[in-house]
Parts: sequence; C-alpha cells; structure tokens
Amino acid sequence: MTDAALSRPAPLPRPGEALLDKLLSGRGIWPAVPAIVVLVVVAVIPFVMLLSLGFSDIEMSRGAIVSQTFSLAHLTGALADPLYWTTFQRSLSLALSTMLICIVFGYPVAYLYLIGGRWTRRLILILTIAPLLTSGIVRTYAWLVILGGRGVVNMTLMQMGLIDRPLRIVNTHWAVLIGMAQIHLPVMILPLIAVMSRQDRRLEEASANLGASRMGTLRHVILPLSAPGIATGAALVFTLSYTTFVVPQLLGGGNYLNAATMIYEQVVYSLEWSKGSVTALILMVTCLMVLVVIALISNHFTRWTKGRDA
Repeated sequence: MTDAALSRPAPLPRPGEALLDKLLSGRGIWPAVPAIVVLVVVAVIPFVMLLSLGFSDIEMSRGAIVSQTFSLAHLTGALADPLYWTTFQRSLSLALSTMLICIVFGYPVAYLYLIGGRWTRRLILILTIAPLLTSGIVRTYAWLVILGGRGVVNMTLMQMGLIDRPLRIVNTHWAVLIGMAQIHLPVMILPLIAVMSRQDRRLEEASANLGASRMGTLRHVILPLSAPGIATGAALVFTLSYTTFVVPQLLGGGNYLNAATMIYEQVVYSLEWSKGSVTALILMVTCLMVLVVIALISNHFTRWTKGRDA
C-alpha cells in the first residue's frame, strides 16, 4: 500500500447510514421515540381535545359536533358556581383524609417489615400485594357486603347486643372513606417499604450505641430518612383518591357527588361535553397543585435530613 493511500481520509458515512447506525447502536433520543409517540397519542392529543372542548361552544346534531366556536363562558361559569366549589372541596377533603389515614396505618406496616424477619417480610408483602390482584370494583362490592344493612358489621353488633337495629353505614361519607382507605392502602405501603429497605442499618446501630431508645431511633433516624417514601405514597394515594369514580359511586349510593361523578353526569347523562371538559381541566389543575405542594414539603424534609447528616 502506497503512502498516498495511507494518507487518504476515510469516506464520510452517508446521512441514511449514520441514522441507521444510531438506531442500531441505541444512541441519542432514538430509543425513546416509541415511548414519545405513545405518550403523544394517549396523553397529548386527548389533552388538546379536552382543552378545545372546554374553551368552546359546541353545537351538536345526532351525536356529532356541527360547529365549535371559542368561548370562556364555561370556565367562568364553573368558577362562579357554588356547586363546583362545594364539590371540589368535598373531593379535596376526601382525598386528603384518605391520604392521612393511609399514612397512619401504612407506616407501622412498613416499619414492621423493616424490623421483621424473613418470614415476616414475606407475609407482609403477600398481604400487601394480594389485594392489588383483585379489581377495585370487586373490593368495593365486598365493602357493600360488609357494611350493608344485613352485612357483617351490623349483624355482629346486633348479636353482641350493642345495637337494636342495623346502622346506616352504606351511602354515607364514612362508607366512601373506609372503602377508599382500604383500597389505596397498598399504594402507600409499597413505596414506604421500598425506601425504608434501602436505609443503612448501621445508622440504627449507631443510634442505639449512643443511648437512644427504639422510639427515639424511629423518631430521629428512621422517620426522617423515610420522608421520600411518605411523599411518594401520599402523592399516589391522593391522586387516586381525588380522581376516583367507582368507590364514591357504589359506596355513596349514586347520590355522593365528587368531581369524578360530576364529570360522569355532565358527559354521559347531560351530554354537556364543554362543562365536563372544564370540570376535568379544573380537576387536573388542582390535583397538580396539591402534588407540587407535596413535592415541596418532601424536598424541605429531605434537605433537612441531608443537612443533619452533614
């Protein structure tokens, strides 16, 4: 081979070959293209359609949209309607109450998983994951059997002589709260277990060697370090509780109005698509606002924990 051949530069790849090489090697943004396409189809396009329906006046004929003109009347009307404020206040209160109940009952289970042996951990995981294998509708109907007029709770109380006639539990706010707390409790426990299992056990040993009691170690070491798990579980439980439809519809008896049931009635029964779109938009925005607050609180406690560790 001559010196001229050795000094000759290698030919540049053609654009098609370079693109094919990136696709095959998995470099750049190309591996994420399928996920981006799916996200655009199932999230972005429906969201844009939702906005277009909420900010427009629609004329329909035989179930089809004939004309659509831009309007803010539905949004301003919803913000000025006392029924909207009452409904969203009830939805927010129900979701926050469910979130707090799940934290109170879920954290001891996660802590028991942390200090338990191998078989205790397996049992807790089985009991936590098993309800998730059953549909939420089935579990809600189970609560109808438990809390009904001739259900397990009333029959037990009557046999014990504590009550003379069945209590009215179903079709009340308390029935909805009980059902939502039980259905969403595993969603709180699993993130707590995931975060607490990654904690360095030597910190607990150091706390005990320094004279701290088990309760003091839990309060000053384990609890601050598990703040990310609490925040993650709280965000998941709040989102599911704030946007749920099945539990209030079944345990509330069809008369329990929250944001999700309001959207259902506006879209399905009244065929007021613009109002339903505006309600869904308000629901999404308020949910995101609460999630931002939860994230800020979590970041505050995380920085506080890191500052103490430093």
